[in-house]
Amino acid sequence: MSITIYGIKNCDTMKKARAWLDGHGVAYDFHDYKTAGIAKDKLKQWRDEVGWETLLNRAGTTFKKLPDADKEGLNERKALALMTAQPSMIKRPVLDLGGKLLVGFKDDIYAKEVKSRGGKG
Repeated sequence: MSITIYGIKNCDTMKKARAWLDGHGVAYDFHDYKTAGIAKDKLKQWRDEVGWETLLNRAGTTFKKLPDADKEGLNERKALALMTAQPSMIKRPVLDLGGKLLVGFKDDIYAKEVKSRGGKG
């Protein structure tokens, strides 16, 4: 089973999630979408699984700095275009457990979901 964590290297929430994975002996690949970007197909796959509202990081600086015109009338098409153009607007981290996505970091959810997929306790 391959686990990939998607996010931005210097994000505090990413650091917590990676520290949790490391501390629990979970092997994973890291995809930094600030440097590597994110494929539109991957974003659509995530949208299909968790919904665009879950993926969009409305609390982040990048979203807050958008002109009001970009925030108004926000719909799926517009949100996906924004996230593709500026991956910083994707909520972090996105943990792909190979069949299940976790968006954001909560240690109790990681403990339940990652361990049930073969992570060490």
